[in-house]
Amino acid sequence: MKKGVLILVVLLLASVFPWLMPNPAITTVAIFTLFYAASATGWNLFSGSTGFISLGHATFFGIGAYTLALLCQHWAISADAIPLLLLPLSGIAACLVALPAGWVALRVRGNTFVILTIALFFSFQLLAYNLTGITNGSIGMNLPTPSWSGDVYNTPFYEVALGLVVLAVAVSWWVQRSKYGLQLRAIRDDEDRAMSLGVRTGHNKLITYVLSAWFVGTAGGIYAYFVGSIDPPFAFDPTFDVAIALICYFGGLGTLWGPIVGALLVVPLQQYLTIQFGQPGLSQILYGLLFLGTLFVLPEGIVPSVQRWWTRLPERMNQKLSDVEEPPLETASLKKE
Repeated sequence: MKKGVLILVVLLLASVFPWLMPNPAITTVAIFTLFYAASATGWNLFSGSTGFISLGHATFFGIGAYTLALLCQHWAISADAIPLLLLPLSGIAACLVALPAGWVALRVRGNTFVILTIALFFSFQLLAYNLTGITNGSIGMNLPTPSWSGDVYNTPFYEVALGLVVLAVAVSWWVQRSKYGLQLRAIRDDEDRAMSLGVRTGHNKLITYVLSAWFVGTAGGIYAYFVGSIDPPFAFDPTFDVAIALICYFGGLGTLWGPIVGALLVVPLQQYLTIQFGQPGLSQILYGLLFLGTLFVLPEGIVPSVQRWWTRLPERMNQKLSDVEEPPLETASLKKE
């Protein structure tokens, strides 16, 4: 009960954050943080649960971004809220690609699966460059600018991104506590043994892969509308997968709150370094240093390490108290004499 109340309080504070900190720069960083938190939670839903590391989820981000841009252009949409209402379609478009792609890629394991996801990404990046009649090639596409942009610190973007994060966490929470999630963890631990126990491994992996793609695709639509324009290098950015994977590893791969904690720590720091030093490449150095540091110092991530420390804290406190209360044997024998 106390945990539920704490979560509600945090959610309430998060929902009114733009009014508590009425600063355009801070709100922009918060939107970026929520965007990466939602994307990382979606990625973690698949890779953290099944153990299949995907480096092609930027494909779904790009598809979601281009889907919203094409819908706005085709229907000549300029109203403020309508593109936000179309965001689920960005996720659905990503799912329509993830379904056949996952059906093929998930038949293999290990490094072969990783290579196939990378190949999927570069295939769609090339399509974005060459299908000039649809994507406008390297020139890119513009999205309508909402009237609230810059007026109320982009609060609608913030609230929509926060809603996507809450939905992603809620779905991840349900998956982790359901029989379905138990089957996914069995696949992660030993897929062959899970198959021998009757788990429909291929079916479960594919459903999770498609669901994960929906969250990343929807996040891509939000990001495209927020930025206002897209092109192939922006929509299909290979560093995107590196970023969300690092966020999950840093926070705790396969945990519920790991992607959120990782995004809250990594994204603001990356934005600060970029603004402070004016060198976007510093973010890549940051990612590398954080990844190496996490592997050596916190190989399981922040959340599992803190949980283990918190669990062992009462035992350590009791041990210290017992050491203080019980005198050493030599002292006790001297008192008797």
